[in-house]
Formats: sequence, structure tokens, C-alpha cells
Amino acid sequence: MSGGTRPDLVVVARVVHTLDPELGDVEALAIRDGVVVAAGGRDVAETWADGGVRVIDLGDAAVTPGLVDAHLHPISGLELARGVDLSGCEDLDAVAVALAEAAAGVGADDWVSGWGLDPNVFGTTEPHGGVLDDALGGRPAFVMLFDAHSAIVSRAALNRAGIAGEREFSDASRIVVDASGSPTGLLLENEAMRLVESIKPTESFDERVAHLVAVLEGMAGTGITAGHVMDMHDDDAIAVLEAVEARGELPIRLRISPMCVPGMTDVEFDAFVSLQGRRGRRWAIEGVKLMIDGTIDNGTAWLREPDTRGESTASLWLDPAEYAGRVAELHDRGIPTATHAIGDKAIEVVVRTLAALPRTGVQHRVEHVETLPDDVLAVFAEAGIAASMQPTHCTHYTRADQTDNWSVRLGPERADRAWRIGDLRAAGVTVALGSDWPVAPYDARASIADAILRRPALKPHVAPVLPDQAVSALQALEGYTTHAFASIGAVGGTLAIGAPADLTAFAVDPLDSDPDDFAASAVLLTLVDGVPVIGADERVDA
Repeated sequence: MSGGTRPDLVVVARVVHTLDPELGDVEALAIRDGVVVAAGGRDVAETWADGGVRVIDLGDAAVTPGLVDAHLHPISGLELARGVDLSGCEDLDAVAVALAEAAAGVGADDWVSGWGLDPNVFGTTEPHGGVLDDALGGRPAFVMLFDAHSAIVSRAALNRAGIAGEREFSDASRIVVDASGSPTGLLLENEAMRLVESIKPTESFDERVAHLVAVLEGMAGTGITAGHVMDMHDDDAIAVLEAVEARGELPIRLRISPMCVPGMTDVEFDAFVSLQGRRGRRWAIEGVKLMIDGTIDNGTAWLREPDTRGESTASLWLDPAEYAGRVAELHDRGIPTATHAIGDKAIEVVVRTLAALPRTGVQHRVEHVETLPDDVLAVFAEAGIAASMQPTHCTHYTRADQTDNWSVRLGPERADRAWRIGDLRAAGVTVALGSDWPVAPYDARASIADAILRRPALKPHVAPVLPDQAVSALQALEGYTTHAFASIGAVGGTLAIGAPADLTAFAVDPLDSDPDDFAASAVLLTLVDGVPVIGADERVDA
């Protein structure tokens, strides 16, 4: 290696899965100025390491390209994931105990917050705020359900927000009321939830900055080196990012796609689009997120036929033609889109809208894709549209016997089309994988294992959900690497010569080990730009 390309870091392991067809698997990488400059075996690595070059020898570890979570909410999630974590509660009694414990630490008039609540704890009853009133002694309370598209609030919170009945919104948000017209405490979708969210106490700016760094460090600890951020609701989001980078570095890279919402004026839309390209050292605003329906669990998805409760019958955009018009405008400006579409009708409308656009090379993507008909899958493949899916949404919130809320609402035929990752990959569709944190845990190791197993990692007693939709270990890893890049029209997710030195080292090889063992394995090293974030005397100066 010539002096001009002499590395400043050499990484050696039992195997380095470069995912580059030309390189294949190697044992060592040479890195200079944050870029991979050479790859080879241990023997040649010894020739790179003379003269004081730093060497990280990982022994029997397996190195992969850095993992990319293709759908997460690390900034808005700071607020969504505040308070008591209720995701482990399996019944209403457990919810009440957890909330009462949280209330014991605050004043009689102080707010109590929670998140991650599974609607299955309510059984066949629709979620409601009564459990909060019973457990919290009249305190104002806001609890986000796991899907982040619905919340339950206490009577005191309704009163403080001035909510006494139904209201009209610019999208399909809804305040749920009983037969007498009184609110039950269930709020559906963003505009309804914001009525209460806007009056809750929030973290200070400095607390948000510190909280974001802690969340991103946690993600890096599971092997993540980058994430696709699917919103930018927060008024101070850019200021928070700039504050982190004023103090040091973001622990992982963030590609942020702000959300285009119904009812934007053309002036507002132009101002919104002008954000494209704004960036820091490790974050950039690229692409646009849209949302055409809600979720099956709370009856706000868009289905071809109503669910078993007669719900999920309409688009979140009151005028779906407005959605199609905005997508066409973004396409004409060369801006890739990512549209949340969960119900079969929503997926169909989005896929057919995207398939009708001129083939100009702009890559579009559909998020979630929970119940997918065969005819729509065929259009997906033919039109070159990418999918972005979350394996743990299937494995954590549905059951093989279809007794869960999601499956009961859909009925057997539609529930049998759940999270068809395997069929999409077999059809040649690009499928990026992620967590949707804080909807589900961000641990990338567990998500990869769940994609292979179709059940929760480390729970072999749980029956897999539609196991024929499982993917191979390589396909699961690709979902967090090469397919994550391809899904946004980019080339990356490999450790090719000239690629950024974003990589992860695992104690267990994801490609030749038991998936449960991989889910429990240690992350020995996470590099971003060739700089350790996790392991090897990591340096994160934020």
C-alpha cells in the first residue's frame, strides 16, 4: 500500500461480510479518513499495520456493514416515549399497577404519561380512558398506544384540553365518544392527540438534546449506524440536531424525511419543500414522508372492505386526489417519497399512484405494507417500488392463532396476508427493514432474528406467524444494509473499496448462527466514519 493510501485504522476479524459481490468475505479492512481503502486477509493486514497504524483485532467476531434502521422516530419519539413503559403489560390489572406506581411519585395535580400500551389488554372492548381514571385518582394522564396513532387520556386531561365531544379535523383524526356523545378518552390520529399533547409538560430544550444523544447511543449499541427518520413534527427538531453537533457528533447518521400533511396551501408546501438538502455533519433532510391511512388496530386503516367492527373504511387524506397530486409534484421535483400505507386499499392506491408516475429514476417507497393482496404485490414488483417493513410489528403484536386485535379486526383471509416480506423478496422487490421506534424496540439484532423466525427472538415457545413468509439470514441482513440504501435510490450498505467506514462487529455471526443466539450476541464495535461509537475506546463527544 502506497504512502498516500496508508491507513490510519485496520480492523481485523474472523470474517468481514462486505456484501460487495466483487470483494466477497474478507478478514481485514484498511480505513483512511473514514473510508475503506483496502480489504484482504489477515496476512496482508500485517503489512498495513506497520509504523504505528492503529489495529483493532476483533478475534472471532463477524463484521458487517453498519446497520440502517429504515423507519424510526428518534426526535418525535422523545416525547412519544416519555413516562412509564407499558409495553410489557399483558392485562389491564398490570397496566393499573404500573400507572399507580408512576402516580405515587408525582403530585396530586401532576401529569402522568405512559407509552407502548398494547390494545390487546382491553380484550374485545375498545380502548378507553377509564383505566386511567381508576388508577390515577383524578390526575391528568396521557398514554400512547403502541401504534403511536392513538392514545387514551384521563377525564382530567379531557377537561384541561376543553374536549367535551366530537370535533372536525383536516384529516381523519377523531375523538371517540359514547352513545351519549361524551368522550371515552380514546383519541385517534395526530390532530386529535395533539389537543392534549399540546398542553402537557414537555422536556426542556437541553433535556431533549441529552435525551436524543442517549437514544441514538442506545441504537448504536445494537449495531445501528444510520436511520431513516420518518417525520419532523417538532418545531425545534433542527435546532436540537444543531445543538448536538455544536457539542460533538451524532452517534449515528440520520436521513430525515419531513411529513407532508393534508390541507397544506401551495405556499406552505413550497416552504416545506425548501427544507430539502438542509444538513449537518451526520444528518440531512432528504425525501418526504406522507401518510394515507392510520392503523388496523385502532380502526383508522383504509381497507377494501370494512373490518369486523365496521371501521377502517376511509383514507386519512379526506381527499385522496390531493394526496396523489402532492406525490406527483414531489416526483416532478425529483424528491423521493415514503408513504405510510397499512390497509389493503391504502396500499393499492399508493402503489397504483406511484406506478403511474413517469419512470424518471426517482425511487419511491411504501411503509409498513401490513396486509397485501396478490394483485397489488404484482404492481409493486413491476413498477420497481420499494417496501419498508418492520418484522417486530408482526411478531410482537399478532399471534399465530389470530386471536390478537389486529387479526380479529381483519378476519382470516386478510390476516393471512400479514407482513409478506418473503413473498415481496421472492418477487424481486427491494425490502428495507426497521423498527418504527418507539412503536417497537429498536434492537436491530432482535429485528433481524424476528424476520428469520417470524416469532419474537429468544421466545422459542411462541408459535411463528405465517412462517412461510420468513426470509433468509442474508435477506434479513440486506434489509438493514443494501436494501435500506436501494429503497431510497442510493448505492450503499456494503464495505466496498471507497465506501464510508460505517461497520458493526458482532460476537456471533448473523449469517451462520442460530437467530436467537445472534439476537443475544454482544456488539463489540460500531464505527461511523471510521470512528468508534461503541467499543474500542469509543469517542462520542456529544
